[in-house]
Amino acid sequence: MSVPVPRRAVLRGAVLLGAAAGATAFTQFGDDRDARAVATRVDQPDIANCATWGARPPSTNVSVVQSRPNKIIIHHTAFPNTTDYSLAQAYRNSRDIQNLHMDTNGWLDSGQHFTNSRGGYLTEGRHGSLYALLHGQTMVQGAHCVGQNSQAIGIENDGIYLDVQPPKALWDSLVWFCAFTCQQYGIPSSEIYGHKDFNNTQCPGLLHDRLPELRSAVAARLGG
Repeated sequence: MSVPVPRRAVLRGAVLLGAAAGATAFTQFGDDRDARAVATRVDQPDIANCATWGARPPSTNVSVVQSRPNKIIIHHTAFPNTTDYSLAQAYRNSRDIQNLHMDTNGWLDSGQHFTNSRGGYLTEGRHGSLYALLHGQTMVQGAHCVGQNSQAIGIENDGIYLDVQPPKALWDSLVWFCAFTCQQYGIPSSEIYGHKDFNNTQCPGLLHDRLPELRSAVAARLGG
């Protein structure tokens, strides 16, 4: 049975302890640059797991890929741009996406691994994605981008951005989430793409034009 993930998981504490120890070791050898790199860690953002937002169980078992993903793919949902930025709306949005993907598309679960609301709230999409992310060694096979579902983490950003920019809360959350995901999986910040880079689609709209900005912001969060 899945349980909500706390704001600062035990995993993060172990990572930070390791980083501090590593920084001390590097400093003893006089390499301050490496010490700073080791000490630069991205905190885990709050990510509500499937149980927390009331997900339905998958229709069949999800598939787990026994390797790390090598990229992140950015999407937008193409749902209307709500002005309700609340946590409750983020949970409703996650349920709406899952219902669409299961009942209309005929998929076993939500297609994306994670969802980012217009209020900047993050939720787990496909079951098992959060567990895999926190452990950093495997990934759940998604259904968000043809040809990339077994090697790319997909994040849906709520709304449609063909002619408007996303809210600042969504953007800031996206930067944080991408930086944390890159850290967990060892993905270079240069390996962040948009859906239209691989499939014939307008998704993710103007977010695609901002990918260079996103990559730079993620690199900065990673200490690069």
